[in-house]
Amino acid sequence: MKRRCFREPIPEIFRAAELLDNAASAHLARDTAEAVRLIHETDVPAIRAWTESIWGKRDPSIHMICDQLAPLPHLTLAERPRPRMPDATTRSKVIARDGLHCRFCGIPVIPVEVRHLLNRFYPEAARWGRRNGDQHAALQCMWLQFDHLIPNERGGASDVGNVVVTCAPCNFGRMQLTIEESGLENPLSRPITPTWAGFGSWDGLTRLLANTAPP
Repeated sequence: MKRRCFREPIPEIFRAAELLDNAASAHLARDTAEAVRLIHETDVPAIRAWTESIWGKRDPSIHMICDQLAPLPHLTLAERPRPRMPDATTRSKVIARDGLHCRFCGIPVIPVEVRHLLNRFYPEAARWGRRNGDQHAALQCMWLQFDHLIPNERGGASDVGNVVVTCAPCNFGRMQLTIEESGLENPLSRPITPTWAGFGSWDGLTRLLANTAPP
C-alpha cells in the first residue's frame, strides 16, 4: 500500500512553525531579544532526529524500495533534461499551486531567502554551518525544496507538471528514486489538506523579505 510520506510529522515541527512565525513578528516589531529567544527555542533535538531519520542512513521501516517491472533508466549528464532545476517563473507557479507546505508530509516550509535573512540578522540563533549538525534544526527541516516527481536523473523535466514543493527531508530522502520505487503516492493525485491549525495563515515568513531593511 502506497504511503503519503516517508514518516508522519511530529508535533514539535508545527510548534516550531508557530514560534518562528512569532519570531518574525518580533523582528518586524524590532524586538530583537524576543526574536532571538524564539529562534533558539525552535532549535530542538527532536526535530533534528526526525530529519535525520528520513534523509540519513536508510531504515527499512522508513525507506521502502519497490521493484518496478520497467524501471526508468539512469541517464548520463548529457542525456538529462535541461534546465536541471525550475526557473523563477516555474517556481512561482509551483508555489501558487502547492502553497508553502510540503506536498508529501504537509509540514510548513521556509524559502531559502528567508533563512538567509534570519542568519544574517541572528547568526548565532539562526545558525547555518557546513555540517548538518551545525545547522538550526527547524530551519533545516523546514527548508523549502523544489522536488522532481520523476527525478531529473531519470528523465524528469523541470516543469510545473513534474515539480512540487517539499521539505528538505522528503526531497533528500528520495533522491534519485521515483515515487513508485519509494512506495509513495503521487501528491498531485490528492488534494492539499491541512495538517496543522496554522495551515491557512502560514506565509513561510516571507513578509520578512518585504519589510526588513538591510542591516
